Amino acid sequence: MSQSEAGVVLAADRHHAHHFNTANEEFDACKQGMWIFLVTEVLFFSGLFVAYAVLRVFNPEMMHEAHHLLNWKMGALNTVILITSSLTMALAVSSTQRGNIDKAVKLLWVTLICAGGFLIVKYFEYAHKFHEGILPGAQWHYEELKIAKAPLFFSVYFVMTGIHGLHVIIGMAIIYWLIRRAKRGEFGPAYFTPVEITGLYWHFVDLVWIFLFPLLYLVS
Repeated sequence: MSQSEAGVVLAADRHHAHHFNTANEEFDACKQGMWIFLVTEVLFFSGLFVAYAVLRVFNPEMMHEAHHLLNWKMGALNTVILITSSLTMALAVSSTQRGNIDKAVKLLWVTLICAGGFLIVKYFEYAHKFHEGILPGAQWHYEELKIAKAPLFFSVYFVMTGIHGLHVIIGMAIIYWLIRRAKRGEFGPAYFTPVEITGLYWHFVDLVWIFLFPLLYLVS
């Protein structure tokens, strides 16, 4: 059975949806929709950053002492991993637009592996804090840091990094979906919209971490 018979629409054979006049109009609408979604994400994360700012303004000494319990080397490693994944995602988009699907699939796999590496590093970070009792609120059991309100810092830390980690997991699922579709020949110079808008989402996820890393791990 051929791919067409199996219900797979090849990139070269794909036509725009009936409610769009042209394929370019469909692409522009999808891209605009993703930008609107990212604006809502910015507003969502802005609330978390405001909470962080208020906590830091009123408790600068606590923030300074508490951040020493974070492993900045692991944070830096994750920063390098995500920057690398942004590069491979951008190259995957470019390869898809040029019709080099085999290369695009390989780059998407590298992006997916980098995302998995990020979560593995974060797992070891979390596991250490759970073991030491470095937890938010009433779950705080770490005796070596006596400064008041230290659990508040880790409330912010776990909420911000946890939500960011959830975004990484969602991105991994979408990237895997792209890989499966790319292998079936659904993308190419004539149709690459899902790859490009996923790239926008992934760059946003990476950008959020670039802000989280210095604010949480490098507090001065």
